[in-house]
Amino acid sequence: MNARHTILELLRLGVVPIVNENDTVATEEIRFGDNDNLAATIVNAVEADLLVILTDVEGLYERAPETGKPVPPLIRTVDRITPKIESAASGAGTRFGSGGMITKLQAAQTAARSGAATVLCHGKTSNVLQKLIAGEIHGTLFAPAERLHVRKHWIAFTAKTRGRIVIDKGATTALEKRGGSLLPAGVLRVEGRFDIGDSVSCVNESAREVARGLVGYSSKDVSALAGQSTKEIIRVLGYSNGEEIIHRDDLVLVGHE
Repeated sequence: MNARHTILELLRLGVVPIVNENDTVATEEIRFGDNDNLAATIVNAVEADLLVILTDVEGLYERAPETGKPVPPLIRTVDRITPKIESAASGAGTRFGSGGMITKLQAAQTAARSGAATVLCHGKTSNVLQKLIAGEIHGTLFAPAERLHVRKHWIAFTAKTRGRIVIDKGATTALEKRGGSLLPAGVLRVEGRFDIGDSVSCVNESAREVARGLVGYSSKDVSALAGQSTKEIIRVLGYSNGEEIIHRDDLVLVGHE
């Protein structure tokens, strides 16, 4: 919220904020690693409608360009990032900066979940920002998706996970199909160490990530509660912080339609 208020006030004053990760002082807590994903996080913070990523290529090609061969056809519109789209981005990195085409797809996907469209285009196109705002077509347009609530967007894309909870098939179905919370009975085991309120990743038995959320118990207590009924929480721990390991309000599905 502090970042949001600062940026919006600067814009109100006619100032163009420049946001960049400082590699010399960034800690693990605030490190993004590349400006593509950092930009998508800013999109969410200020609830922007459009993310423009300027790069040294015209956009996303149908396949990675190869030196000495004709440039592949450009993909003009991407409604949804699929494995086919991801394979088209493989190897199509920029020569500059720390992010390649894959990080740009990640940023577009993150922006889409904020309800924003993304345009990926060549940064040396004359007056490209003005042209895009005027409605001209340049590069590749990634369509927006349904907007996630800002808090849930933070849980899904920004909060650093501190560990993993491996869940059984029943819990996976409850989360993905029935919109339920994660209960002790669905927990198989815990990986890593975390405290109450930390962000954790929920994975199934095949290690596929199902959800992320803010946990209601420490890793030690979740391990003790694994497979237990909610009625057994006080008996096992001597206290209760609620029936849910992760409440539905603190949980976001990831990697699932």
